[in-house]
Amino acid sequence: MKASELKDLTLEELREKQRDLSQELFNLRLQKATGQLGNTAMIPKTKKDLARVNTVIRELEISGS
Repeated sequence: MKASELKDLTLEELREKQRDLSQELFNLRLQKATGQLGNTAMIPKTKKDLARVNTVIRELEISGS
């Protein structure tokens, strides 16, 4: 997911994506803890995507949109 793609979304869509990514990260961590996670590279990828979403949300809040 690229930041340029995120900038085209509305604030409500970004907040929904933020909730989805947070839930996905929780599920991945739970799977890792129980030994069910096959691809451990998904955790940092999800964390980076969540950080991108948070950054774009913050940029929108600062700009007043």
